[in-house]
Amino acid sequence: MNKLISTLYPAIESELQRQVARIDEPRTRPFYEMLTYHMGWTGESAGPEATGKRLRPLLVLLTTAACGADWKPALPAAASVELIHNFSLVHDDIQDKSDLRRGRPTVWRKWGEAHAINVGDALFILAHLALSELKERFAAEMALKAEAIIDWACLGLTRGQYLDLFYEGQTSLTLNDYWPMIAGKTAALLSACTHVGGILGNADESTQEAYRDFGHYLGLAFQAHDDYLGIWGDSALMGKSTDSDLATGKKSLPVLYGLGQEGPFARRWAEGPVSTEEIPALADQLAREGAKVFTQEAADRMTDLALQSLRQANPQAEAGEALFELANLLLNRQS
Repeated sequence: MNKLISTLYPAIESELQRQVARIDEPRTRPFYEMLTYHMGWTGESAGPEATGKRLRPLLVLLTTAACGADWKPALPAAASVELIHNFSLVHDDIQDKSDLRRGRPTVWRKWGEAHAINVGDALFILAHLALSELKERFAAEMALKAEAIIDWACLGLTRGQYLDLFYEGQTSLTLNDYWPMIAGKTAALLSACTHVGGILGNADESTQEAYRDFGHYLGLAFQAHDDYLGIWGDSALMGKSTDSDLATGKKSLPVLYGLGQEGPFARRWAEGPVSTEEIPALADQLAREGAKVFTQEAADRMTDLALQSLRQANPQAEAGEALFELANLLLNRQS
């Protein structure tokens, strides 16, 4: 692992814990512990596997540093995007009825939907309290621009989530419907991370735009690859079931491709819900119809665009090397 990334991880965890500690009061200590459980700090199997990759705060700080600026003042922004990401995960798990997150029971499964909704809301509010600290560390114009970008990204998240949920009940979707959904659901926040990093790094407008595009295409590639893993990945490595997309009727990239072929997969899909027992054979059928290769090629195309945008941004020094290393690691992952 890049030395700078190794330095950033503990700084990110410390900043996240500082922000979440705002809610730690004696009367509501169990509520605080729900948040620390979801963040991966407490409870069974707490630790690095439970915290997740912290990709989003890493992108903020590395981009800031790659512009030649000190990454430390940007820590509240880094914490903010990670808290927003986790707010969305808590709510997604409720909406998707997911039992596992990072190999552990989800918040709603442990404490019920009502408490989980409140946990997600708290994470969202804490994220914006963290953002409010930027005005103490940066020029007002930079702080306000960063806040606006993150707010628009949050709106994009809700739009993408709406489409994801709406698509579950639709029968006439095409591949053209897929990219707008993940542009909001996945790419919006990643694009905001790199864009904000460019702003806080005091980059010029063209460099900011290149970083924004890098995050956007990184998000598209990441989600396309995630859809691939969601059907053909190793559930033990992923910490969640690979059955969920097929079993719940989610219109992932390989599923939409398969529907467009109007073959055996599409005919079985049209008959109604898929049982757990059918999933291995259905995944094999998708692969035979070309969905596996198609999805990998789509992820590769988005990867190329992401790396092209990053090269255009011309990130500097060790942080620049770390950005390329991180991008390649994420886009060739197995979990």
